[in-house]
Order: sequence, then structure tokens, then C-alpha cells
Amino acid sequence: MPHFDDASPIYLQIAEEIRTQILSGDLAEGARLISTTEYATRYRINPATANKAVSLLVDEGLVVKRRGIGMFVAAGALEGLRRSRRAAYADDVLHPALDTGLALGLSPTELRESVASHLETRTSEETQ
Repeated sequence: MPHFDDASPIYLQIAEEIRTQILSGDLAEGARLISTTEYATRYRINPATANKAVSLLVDEGLVVKRRGIGMFVAAGALEGLRRSRRAAYADDVLHPALDTGLALGLSPTELRESVASHLETRTSEETQ
């Protein structure tokens, strides 16, 4: 059971948890989400809060409702999430990190070598 923080509304945290499950493959396209009643019971929250989280994901096109059956991960949800997260990652994480490296006096060559070394290490770890 996740620990909800006070930094953002619970429905946003639930929606983000579902997005993360889609990105990680824990919820594949076409997979059924647990019902909003199950979310409410599992996390001890108001069912309207769980419904608001799922409705947000429907509005984003990540989840579809099949009348009488339940809510399911939409076709194309994974690629849509990856596409939107890639752009945000570059702007919010990668570019500021590179700017910090430059401010610390690292040269562009040193930054490229550091990135290449890190990626090489990660790639070799994943193939073992």
C-alpha cells in the first residue's frame, strides 16, 4: 500500500502510481485496473477520490471504460506516456544537470565522457 504524502492531492498520487505501473509494464495495454471501490477499500480513501484519479487518466487517454466490465489500460498508453515523459525529462532533469556540470567547471568533453561511461556501465549490467 503506498504512503500518501501531503505534497499533492491523493487522487493525483493514485493517477501517478497507475502511470508508473503502465511505464514499468506492471499494467500492460489492455489490462484491467482494479475498480474504484477496490482502490477506495485498499487505500482507505473516499471512492470519489479514486474515481477522480481514474477519470483523470481517462481524460488523458491512458484508460478506457468498457461499460459493465471495468476500466482498462488504453491501446497506445505506454507509447503516449513515454513520449510525454521524454520531453519533460530532457527539460526538467537532463538539461539542468548538464548546466550544473558546466557551472562546476566540467567541459563538454568531460560531460560526454561521463555520460558515455555511465551508459556503458548500465548497459553491461543489464546484459549480465
